[in-house]
Amino acid sequence: MTNTTPGAHIIDGVALSKQLRAQVTQRVQALKARGITPGLAVILVGENPASQVYVRNKVKGCEDCGFYSVLEKYDTDMSEAALLERIDTLNRDPTIHGILVQLPVPKQIDANKVIEAISPAKDVDGFHIASAGALMTGMPGFVPCTPYGCMKMLESIGYDLRGKHAVVIGRSNIVGKPMALLLLQKNATVTICHSATRDLKAMTLQADVIVAAVGKRNVLTADMVKPGAVVLDVGMNRNDEGKLCGDVDFEGVRQVAGWITPVPGGVGPMTITMLLVNTLESAERAAA
Repeated sequence: MTNTTPGAHIIDGVALSKQLRAQVTQRVQALKARGITPGLAVILVGENPASQVYVRNKVKGCEDCGFYSVLEKYDTDMSEAALLERIDTLNRDPTIHGILVQLPVPKQIDANKVIEAISPAKDVDGFHIASAGALMTGMPGFVPCTPYGCMKMLESIGYDLRGKHAVVIGRSNIVGKPMALLLLQKNATVTICHSATRDLKAMTLQADVIVAAVGKRNVLTADMVKPGAVVLDVGMNRNDEGKLCGDVDFEGVRQVAGWITPVPGGVGPMTITMLLVNTLESAERAAA
């Protein structure tokens, strides 16, 4: 975390990730001393360039922390049956504690079937219906990595959510909905906004915390933010120059907000770190 003048404090996802990964590495070493190495299997079907980058970063994160990782790449024309069969084999493999199929998958494969085929005990992405149900009801389970990372960022600045108004822009199963549930668990009052919200600005101006997660540039601008608010930018877009940017007009909003996450270097590194945490926790459970 660094302070900038003028404007908001920056929540540095890279620095926080390093800190958390150091703790993960220590826990991995403790497990290894008992003869157990946390294992993550990552499956990539097809040639999506963005997916290839994400997958590479996930595997590197595993290796850096001492995990056992398997990267399996398959052609775009892989059949749904073949993928489901592979997942079934990994479900039964005791050396694998987490299974991740990189989305999106090619059109001949039903993503929901793939997610549901992964054993809930190895669902380190937190997308399985059992994980979603556990989060909904407050039971222990895997939390989707991006919202989990956002909560860690709020924790890192010592932010108390009790009684605060949080606005989540976006309602995806991967970020928006689980994010809202996690904020609710910490006693925030939560509003979920989306494409059918009539007056987004009226909602965001009331917010103490805003999480922007729609994948659309400049969805949040300075005139939409209450002075001192915490702004977490989950978006990953490209600007006119082709540079990576988020959903938030960073330069404008940082003049008004109290805290803000940059893109790149904010939520992104935290997502992969929380994947490592989930995989480690799966291995610890298996070893208990």
